[in-house]
Amino acid sequence: MAKNLVIVESPAKVKTIKKFLGTNYEVLASNGHVRDLPKSSLGIDVEHDFEPKYITIRGKGDVLAKLRKEVKKADNVYLATDPDREGEAISWHLFEGLKLADKKVHRITFNEITKSAVKESLKNPREIDMDLVDAQQARRILDRVVGYRISPLLWGKIKRGLSAGRVQSVALRIICDREDEIAAFIPKEYWSVEAKCHSGNGKKTFTASFFADEDGKKSIDTKAEAERIEKLVKKTGLKVKEIKRSERSRKAPLPFTTSTMQQEASKVLNFSTQKSMRTAQSLYEDGYISYLRTDSTRISDEAQAAAAEYIGSHYGSEYLAEGTAAKKDDKKIQDAHEAIRPTDISLLPEMVKAKLPRDQYRLYQLIWKRFAASRMSNAVYDTLSIKLDAGGAEFRASASEIKFDGFMKVYTDDEDEKAENSFLLKNIDEKSKLDVEEVEKKQHFTQPPAHFTEASLVRALEELGIGRPSTYAPTITTIIARHYVVKENKNLYVSELGEVVNRVMKEEFPAIVDVNFTATMEGLLDSVGEGKTNWKTVIENFYPDLDEAVKKAEAEMENIEIKDEESDVRCENCGRMMVIKYGPHGKFLACPGFPECRNTKPYYETTGVMCPKCGKDIVARMTKKGRRYYGCIDIPECDFMVWNKPVKTKCERCGGLMLKKGRKLVCADENCGFVTDDNEDE
Repeated sequence: MAKNLVIVESPAKVKTIKKFLGTNYEVLASNGHVRDLPKSSLGIDVEHDFEPKYITIRGKGDVLAKLRKEVKKADNVYLATDPDREGEAISWHLFEGLKLADKKVHRITFNEITKSAVKESLKNPREIDMDLVDAQQARRILDRVVGYRISPLLWGKIKRGLSAGRVQSVALRIICDREDEIAAFIPKEYWSVEAKCHSGNGKKTFTASFFADEDGKKSIDTKAEAERIEKLVKKTGLKVKEIKRSERSRKAPLPFTTSTMQQEASKVLNFSTQKSMRTAQSLYEDGYISYLRTDSTRISDEAQAAAAEYIGSHYGSEYLAEGTAAKKDDKKIQDAHEAIRPTDISLLPEMVKAKLPRDQYRLYQLIWKRFAASRMSNAVYDTLSIKLDAGGAEFRASASEIKFDGFMKVYTDDEDEKAENSFLLKNIDEKSKLDVEEVEKKQHFTQPPAHFTEASLVRALEELGIGRPSTYAPTITTIIARHYVVKENKNLYVSELGEVVNRVMKEEFPAIVDVNFTATMEGLLDSVGEGKTNWKTVIENFYPDLDEAVKKAEAEMENIEIKDEESDVRCENCGRMMVIKYGPHGKFLACPGFPECRNTKPYYETTGVMCPKCGKDIVARMTKKGRRYYGCIDIPECDFMVWNKPVKTKCERCGGLMLKKGRKLVCADENCGFVTDDNEDE
């Protein structure tokens, strides 16, 4: 029998795939990339057609040696790396690194790790797609020349340890631009007037809101205007002017793409983008979900048929969508893969709960519900719109009731429309007399744009065409790790260092951080993958301008001093105020008198909450294994610690310490057990 060798990327896939294929197949893992550009030099021959110099990655020599030994025994070699551009590039690097030119080599891909998908891929092998490989090479080399030409300049002019990147620098600019908008925002006053009333047919109250005055003006800008409207309603009351009854559909959601999965996991599960991708990768490798890096909402015919059968048999034919939801055509969408979905819709989340770690179970449940909902019919509401007259001014009220729940049978979120004033559907008509119980005017101010969160930044990057599904998480991780951006309560804030780096990039390298330029470059890289553009042409057109900008900045740019952030802790050795510095393991306190004074101390992130045992600060700490907890700053003298973050809100029942758990606040005293909603972030 012929001996077949299958090479995959991840060791986690080996056991599963080998079980599908049997003894005639040997399955081994490359553990990701085996070759890359050298870390110690640019690794690109700029003078000779930008030819890259690839070397074996440190530590991968033994992996390649083991693979070469198995290659010699095999009659057929199947390269089964991930089904995307990077996976294609890894297959090509394996082909070159293992010298497979004289072997029977087949490239196979599967969108899910199931027996049928793997076996089907073996029946339809192909050659390595060099267009996809070249697209990945172009991306890698562009990122390398930007990083390796600009980063040393930042080291010399600002401080060591900084970096620039083709995508990360644009992401930083987007955050900085939002911060500038927030800083420049001037609140504008406006008022609302609401009347609480009930119809003569029933005593349940509903609220009618001001819509327009006698002259058709819809805004109330001053207190005087609000008081005039308030008096008018009290004087004339409200009369039913017009009632409109209708039916409205709420569309079923689309299945997850990488971006929407990251956004929803952040909102519902409180996952970072990095955690979402890591958890989804585990689910993919264990065969629970389809491939996780995708910007398409397309679903295979087989998955569609399986979903239709499941929904029809479990919920009824009326819950089955008549057509399949699809995202509108977008030139930025590659559509190389399906949307993210469970590999088997009949494998319910409850059935795998005992097998999966908690985070994997929760994400699988989210993906399963979203996919099932996307194949289901729309939700239908009966609605009522009421126009009310108050001496010429118009007020409006509405009512709704779910007529058919459709996809909401399996999938709802906090933003889904709930039933509203449903009693009005049967208890009001044009002849109804209304009694006004109360009129309330309220002052409001317009709010500045919200700070970016990881989820909203991913959405912005996707909408602008910056980066691709595989780059969102590492981009955000990098700008946080470089301390350009600080994450607090989900929000991303620009640090002083980030502001300086962004200003330098905008002044010296405007094209690199130009959103439209970067989006256009992404389009060019996509055209390389489609075989329409030569990858070296993209580099040739880009590099000369970069080279000129770097040389100009080296000659003309002045050095910038960034002072370390001063703390409120005094050095006990020399009396100076200690400063906050960054090390490999995060922040620490250091004396600014270095090297004369070498005093350092741990830096603790304070919670603003006092220890219930000794009254000193509770701070965030890390265990030896890296798990975060909250304990007294006076440990070990005081042994107070909790795993959840303490908040300033006191328990309403016992007056004790409250802890943040998801979207709830829970009393730290288990004997008390008081629980309430968390409104602190709001």
